[in-house]
Amino acid sequence: MQLSVVILAAGQGKRMNSDLPKVLQPLAGQPLLQHVIHTARALAPAHIYVVYGHGGAQVQSALSHEPVEWVLQAEQLGTGHAVMQAMCVIPDDHTVLVLYGDVPLIRAPSLQGLLASAEAGALAVLTVELDDAAGYGRIVRGADGRVSAIVEHRDANADQLRIREANSGVLAAPAGRLREWLLGLGRNNTQREYFLTDVVAGAVTAGYCVDSIKTARSSEVLGVNDKIQLAQVEALYRRERAEELMLAGATLADPARIDIRGDVQVGRDVYIDINAVLIGTVRLAAGVKIGPNCMIINSQIEAGTEVFANSIIDHAVVAENCRIGPFARVRPDTVLHHDVHIGNFVEIKGSEIGAGSKVNHLSYVGDAQVGSSVNVGAGSVTCNYDGHNKWPTIIEDRAFIGSGSMLVAPVRIGAGATIGAGSTITHNAPDAELTLTRAKQTTVAGWTRPEKQNVDAKAATIDAALTPPKK
Repeated sequence: MQLSVVILAAGQGKRMNSDLPKVLQPLAGQPLLQHVIHTARALAPAHIYVVYGHGGAQVQSALSHEPVEWVLQAEQLGTGHAVMQAMCVIPDDHTVLVLYGDVPLIRAPSLQGLLASAEAGALAVLTVELDDAAGYGRIVRGADGRVSAIVEHRDANADQLRIREANSGVLAAPAGRLREWLLGLGRNNTQREYFLTDVVAGAVTAGYCVDSIKTARSSEVLGVNDKIQLAQVEALYRRERAEELMLAGATLADPARIDIRGDVQVGRDVYIDINAVLIGTVRLAAGVKIGPNCMIINSQIEAGTEVFANSIIDHAVVAENCRIGPFARVRPDTVLHHDVHIGNFVEIKGSEIGAGSKVNHLSYVGDAQVGSSVNVGAGSVTCNYDGHNKWPTIIEDRAFIGSGSMLVAPVRIGAGATIGAGSTITHNAPDAELTLTRAKQTTVAGWTRPEKQNVDAKAATIDAALTPPKK
């Protein structure tokens, strides 16, 4: 039996007090709805339908890359009405799974039992035991212990409000039967809406089995309605991802102080210090060490490399046994070969640095091809930008760039060449020779350092200096 997933994402989210639609609020750097779509895709459905309403253009634009089908709920008349909008394109022989765009922590394994019951012909609802079920619909059971109805919090009586088993809202059912139950919905409730939960009473009345499946982790069914709940879900997500890394072999200095915003994989004995932020696709091989306050974005770092405090590695490939930072920035399209040292306050952009080379202090290397065993001295710059175009710098193997050197691209520094400190190099430097540019040093005899003037004298000096000469 094929699966169709319907994700309800039409709510306005007034309690967010935000111009951003609720389902686009960020969780770990991605919209809430993105997380739900990711879970849905893990179930290999035939179709994923996203029912949208408020902020529809924003929602569709933000998630235009996702392989989903968009269904408009032009008028918000409740969750049952929202599912009705998608049912007109779902065949009767499909199983339908209903998820919510603001319930981002739901996971595929928790849904497998639900789908199995639905495929056997039952209406299956996902429930959760809560110490405080305020705001949740209650699961009402008959004398035989079977589910007989779901009563919304606002419509529950005193006895029903004492029930701790709550409705998560997630359900699955055979499409043909669900369609019949939806057509039988009414709006006899305080909100005058078509509640999806009322299909339970419809199924019971028609004599069909209603199965309840309890989720073991209440966090998976937490909804997000305001910024406080968003922060709570963020903390839960952060802890969950941190535990995954630790189980894979990483040591985290403090699991509460790491942000994982993407697909992160770690090897054995990786160490990650506090306040690290890992974004996108990140691969950390065995023995990698990430210092405090570092940001790693869509990058691959090989075994034994250490990234020291306050460094950023962005869309880069870093080979084995490199040393980076502190306060280093490795920008996109950079490749560092093994045993490279990138030191404090160094920026590398769009460059390839050969094995064993060092750029240790206060330098900028951009659009450069740097060979192996090269030393770039402190304060050196590849001057790659002329105001309109970027130009390449090539530094060949074993070259030595003296401190404070300006290499004005396009330029080539030959193998084994030495550039004298303080030079501005505008032409190619030959192999194995010393090349330098240096003005003659001058001493001005008898010169005295200016003395500090009082305010009036200083003003007079400035006026005299700035007054145009008489013609």
